[in-house]
Amino acid sequence: MRRRSFDLRRPTRRRWISGVWIWLVVGGLGVLLLLVMLSREKLPRSTLPLVRQKFHRTSLIEGLNITDEMLSPHSFTRQIVNQISLAKALVIISKDSNNFQFAAELSAQIRKCQALLSNSATMATPLTAEEWETAIHDMALVLYQAQQLHYDSATMIMKMRGQFQSLNEKMKSEAEKNTKYGQIAAEELPKGLYCLGIRLTMEWLGNPNLQRDLLKRKHSLEKLRDNSLYHYCIFSDNILATSVVVNSTSMNSKNPDEIVFHLVTDEVNYAPMNAWFSMNNFRGATIEVQKVEDFSWLNASYVPVLKQLQNSETQNFYFSGSGDNRTPIKFRNPKYLSMLNHLRFYVPEVYPALQKVVFLDDDVVVQKDLSKLFTIDLNGNVMGAVETCMETFHRFHKYLNYSHPLIRAHFDPDACGWAFGMNVLDLGEWRKKNVTGIYHYWQEHNTDHTLWKLGTLPPGLMAFYGLVEKLDAKWHVLGLGYTNVDPLLIKNGAVLHYNGNMKPWLKIGMEKYRGFWDKYVDYSHPLLQQCFMHG
Repeated sequence: MRRRSFDLRRPTRRRWISGVWIWLVVGGLGVLLLLVMLSREKLPRSTLPLVRQKFHRTSLIEGLNITDEMLSPHSFTRQIVNQISLAKALVIISKDSNNFQFAAELSAQIRKCQALLSNSATMATPLTAEEWETAIHDMALVLYQAQQLHYDSATMIMKMRGQFQSLNEKMKSEAEKNTKYGQIAAEELPKGLYCLGIRLTMEWLGNPNLQRDLLKRKHSLEKLRDNSLYHYCIFSDNILATSVVVNSTSMNSKNPDEIVFHLVTDEVNYAPMNAWFSMNNFRGATIEVQKVEDFSWLNASYVPVLKQLQNSETQNFYFSGSGDNRTPIKFRNPKYLSMLNHLRFYVPEVYPALQKVVFLDDDVVVQKDLSKLFTIDLNGNVMGAVETCMETFHRFHKYLNYSHPLIRAHFDPDACGWAFGMNVLDLGEWRKKNVTGIYHYWQEHNTDHTLWKLGTLPPGLMAFYGLVEKLDAKWHVLGLGYTNVDPLLIKNGAVLHYNGNMKPWLKIGMEKYRGFWDKYVDYSHPLLQQCFMHG
């Protein structure tokens, strides 16, 4: 009985063991399937099956060259470029891991893909679907091998971070070079302007009538002192730029015969400047030319900037290239010490008989009648100017050194900056408030260059602090010499300012804004034809 009962139990046990084996087989197949799926997920996205799925879109980009194809939302060129970038990083990691053979394989595949793209770009013909598919597939296989070598994401991030830092340093170095060479280009006198100066000097020396006209103008001083007229002052050594300012102002004036231009230049440009403005008529506007060397009161005992120039350390800093290497080259430019730049702080002394003057830089173009500027109520302030503090970049803390206790004690770091270039000056209020004396005070405290670096704007912000009346932004539109400007602002602007290095008379000038300046240059003039040969 026991044996029978034992025999009866055996089939049950066999069924149980068979069930276990079935579940084991099913489970094994499931694990195998899972591993296959996981291995497929680890494959790079650009493997062959994915490529084939995407090639149904080829007809959308058929016929495009390689540059246009990259603009497509389904660009295969970008896929290859991205693969090349990843492969380059893996080459570095492979070499660091002493796997030079795999690094060589990666490099070979990179060169192959680069040659493919280069040939397509050179021939200006699109690659075929087969060429794209092969290139993406072959690179994907190499990248998959890299994954099998356990080049994990953490290692990749570290290596790519190092590459980024290296590229960032190179970018900074190139930016410094760009600034340096851009500054040199901006300071270089174009051949055309040099030629014009020489020919005008020859004309002045060889034409006695021009000198007689100058003597006649000097005897007629009434307009130069008549405060019922519109007085503009320009301090410049650039004849053609000054001519554009004068020409554009008079051409857009409703009453040009009521305009008086007071020009100040240097000894070198005095004769050619006189010759140019004697030879040309600017719609009846009165023009006076002076040279800065004739102002005997501009001497080292009175002018702090001239006194600083006698200091050997200052001379070394600005002229020998020594000094603080951290100071950007644009701030080490000796032109910032030019008295033509600093003369703007002595306007009441240059024109003792005048009460109101509009100051214009030589890199502006006037598009509207400016006579209304002379009727603006400055509310007891000395200067009317357009503020530039729409962004924090143009507030006082950008220009002044707030680590210095004198600066912190006297000036709000968030105070609005404003622009030189087109400024209404109430010379009566200037004299009352002794703005020139304030300017001298700050210049004398900056002999060690610790309050600000260089330029005339920082001391201007300090000298006129609390004495500036805000003007409507349309009076003075800035940025045409270094950035993109809203076309609507340009259209409505009264004065366009080419502040920055890219002046319209230089080759590096922004082409899209050059026309506003060229409009006021008569290139048919015989002297300009000789000196500015187009084409």
